[in-house]
Amino acid sequence: MLVGTLVPTGAAGHISQERPPNIILMLVDDLGWADVGCYGNNFNETPNIDRLAAQGMKFTDAYAAGPVCSPTRASILSGQYQARFSLTAHIPGHWRPFEKLVEPPNVPHMPLDIITLAESLGQAGYATAHFGKWHLGPPTHYPEQQGFDHSIVTGGRHFAPRFRTTPKVDVKPGTALSDFLTNQTIQFMEENKDQPFFVYLCHYAVHIPLEGKPGLIQKYEIKPPVPGRVNHPVYAAMVEDVDHSLGRIMQALDRLNLANETVVVFFSDNGGLRQRFDRQGQIVTTNAPLRNEKGTLYEGGIRVPLIIRWPGVVEPNTVDHTPVISVDFYPTFLETAGAALPDQPLDGENLLPLLTQTGQLRRQDMYFHYPHYHHSRPAGAIRQGRYKLIEFFDNGEVELYDLQSDLSETTNLAGRMPKKAHELRNRLKLWRQSVNAQMPKPNPKYEPDRAAEWWSRRTKERLK
Repeated sequence: MLVGTLVPTGAAGHISQERPPNIILMLVDDLGWADVGCYGNNFNETPNIDRLAAQGMKFTDAYAAGPVCSPTRASILSGQYQARFSLTAHIPGHWRPFEKLVEPPNVPHMPLDIITLAESLGQAGYATAHFGKWHLGPPTHYPEQQGFDHSIVTGGRHFAPRFRTTPKVDVKPGTALSDFLTNQTIQFMEENKDQPFFVYLCHYAVHIPLEGKPGLIQKYEIKPPVPGRVNHPVYAAMVEDVDHSLGRIMQALDRLNLANETVVVFFSDNGGLRQRFDRQGQIVTTNAPLRNEKGTLYEGGIRVPLIIRWPGVVEPNTVDHTPVISVDFYPTFLETAGAALPDQPLDGENLLPLLTQTGQLRRQDMYFHYPHYHHSRPAGAIRQGRYKLIEFFDNGEVELYDLQSDLSETTNLAGRMPKKAHELRNRLKLWRQSVNAQMPKPNPKYEPDRAAEWWSRRTKERLK
């Protein structure tokens, strides 16, 4: 079945049947919900992100489907909760061999039999490109094997020659990876301006190691600190560098006369990283008022910034408080493009009623499955309206929060509201069964004195 092609005619909410719009999805790595200006940060400077919000819709309750990178990326490209195909941790990851639980296996790549978002859009006539971090498997499962017409996968550090590209591209030493990826994106837009295109721009910033442009670092070193913030000069420089990338892309859209024909989506793959999982290294940011950080199912680990601009369809300077999640991009983009629905499960919901302010979503619940040790313990979570329940798998403990009155998740209501806690826990269990989510098991090699040891899945050695 084909859904209607939606393109703007100049007034918000009015849609005509013409060329489908271009789609640009900018995914930032580890950017926290509270790291940018329009979400309340008054130390980091993000004028272009703030301008995008002023020209489009900002979501206050947007979620990454995973608290780490690979699962969320898989959810975006598959439109499915990643527990369906057992990609629930970052690839290849690390583990604690002497903890209470043995984690379930994590697949080493996103399966090729999944019809990806790129494949569905390509079948609808879109030129498709991926630039940047992939983290969904080895070269046998790179973007061009998953439906992208063109791709450059990058890895390593933030400045040449310390980052690598596949295929290999000669890059001038000292070039910032963020600038390289932005240049590639703009070039692709220029070369495909006469047909609809989908660009998936995946920045490595603001992921550690912290490496910023010297001029921006110096700017923040002399800037007066803001109370309640970490005020890290290098981290702030990296956030502003991502903002500059977005600004250049918006300028290119204006120059190519494509701004009114392009949906721009700004998103993060998980919550902000406060400090390394092993508590080594610097504290780089805070997700306050959200609790905790990347690698946890508290709000600081999964609630992320989401901004969508679509001139003529999305009313400027609007804010939506509906809970939405990364699996929603797939059906939304298909509806936008007039693309055929794939013959496979889609767990997300089309966001067009929210974007056009013509209706609400039908969904009651959103689910999270993270049966791994990282910044917290193996757990699952469900959000239903104002309530959120987290279930920890090592001891069966549950925590219930009213996010409407307790955004920071400070008061566990499970003891006061046992019926609600039981209801949500049961719904979470039934969902796990419906997607065949793999669960951790008791560890016969459990050693309390060694439980805190971290081991690398890549080297099979203990991390120092």
